[in-house]
Amino acid sequence: VQLQASGGGLVQPGGYLRLSCAASGFTAYYYDIGWFRQAPGKEREGVSYIRNRGSSTFYAGSVKGRFTISRDNAKNTVYLQMNSLKPEDTAVYYCAATPRTLIASEWARERNMNYWGNGTELTVFS
Repeated sequence: VQLQASGGGLVQPGGYLRLSCAASGFTAYYYDIGWFRQAPGKEREGVSYIRNRGSSTFYAGSVKGRFTISRDNAKNTVYLQMNSLKPEDTAVYYCAATPRTLIASEWARERNMNYWGNGTELTVFS
C-alpha cells in the first residue's frame, strides 16, 4: 500500500493550488481517504476526508468553503483543491487511507488512519 502526495509549492495569499494523492498497491475504491497537515511547531491536524465512493465529505472548520476534496477512483487518485489560500495554510500536507468508514467525530484523528503517504509542502507567503 502506497500513497504519494504531490502538488505542493509556493503560493501568494488568495491564490490556489491542487494537491493530488495517488494510491498504488491497492484499490483506492475500497478506502476512505483523508488529508492532514502539519504546520511548523504544531501537531498534525485533519483537513478533509472523503468516503470511498465520494458520497460524503468532511472538512475542518478552518478550511470549509475554501478547500474541496474529490476523488477519481478510476485513476486511484484523491484531490484537494485549495482556494483563497492564507498564510496559516502553510504546512506539510499528508494523505492517509483507512478501510473503515469513519464518521464526523472520527475522521480527523490520526490514529484512525491505517496508511500514510509522504508529505507535500505548501507555503503561502506574502
